[in-house]
Amino acid sequence: MFPRWGLYGCVTKVSEARLELPDCEASEISGWLTAKAGELFASGHSRVEVRVSAGDRSRISALHHARFRREARLRGAGADGEDLLVYSLVRDDVVTGAMGFTAMLDTVLPTHRVIGHVLLTDQTGRVLLLETTYKPDWELPGGVVEPGESPRVGAQRELMEELGLEIALGQPLLVDWMPPYLGWSDAIEFIFDGGICDAQTTEAMVLPCHEIAAFHWVEPDRVAAHVSKLSARRIARMLQMLIVNESMTYTENGLDPQAR
Repeated sequence: MFPRWGLYGCVTKVSEARLELPDCEASEISGWLTAKAGELFASGHSRVEVRVSAGDRSRISALHHARFRREARLRGAGADGEDLLVYSLVRDDVVTGAMGFTAMLDTVLPTHRVIGHVLLTDQTGRVLLLETTYKPDWELPGGVVEPGESPRVGAQRELMEELGLEIALGQPLLVDWMPPYLGWSDAIEFIFDGGICDAQTTEAMVLPCHEIAAFHWVEPDRVAAHVSKLSARRIARMLQMLIVNESMTYTENGLDPQAR
């Protein structure tokens, strides 16, 4: 650990070694890191790791200029209890041109969870809700979208995993920004209209997913008794949209942006 710099480096080959940073200005660290990483890669090492205090903006900038990728945040791991950011460079990483810049930025810029849910109704207008095994409130079918997966494809995958249904989805009915809640960071949710399920579709439903205890067809005026307040607002809004044939809408926390 180097108190003055608030960062250290380690190189992984078979064993781990520390890099002592030069006693120079932060503006010179970028060039030094690039040169040192090149030497280490040439000598057979495959990875260079650097840790820096999360509040040390000038050294963080130097790492960005050297195209190091951010990997993790170690909470309270610094000498004075501050958070440390873990950066690394792997031998095969592209560090030049547009790709080197954007690959670094992809590890640094904020990311959001993306969620895909599906609104399904039956021929009497009841809403399909899933009773989960891990929380008291019920949910629409769907879940978190995987990296590299579109919200539509993610929602279709979740339908198959949770109910054994293969339904082709189109445009989302509602897109909602969800604020931080219960330890979750904020997220973007796409809710698709899955259409009206006939008796044959309902009979084909199975529960292959261990996270789902049961599914329920719920009358619209009873939905709020089983879901979170946010879900209740959104479902009520979407049911009204279907009645008046309204096109896709955007909300924040289940409300019109002007109402927040």
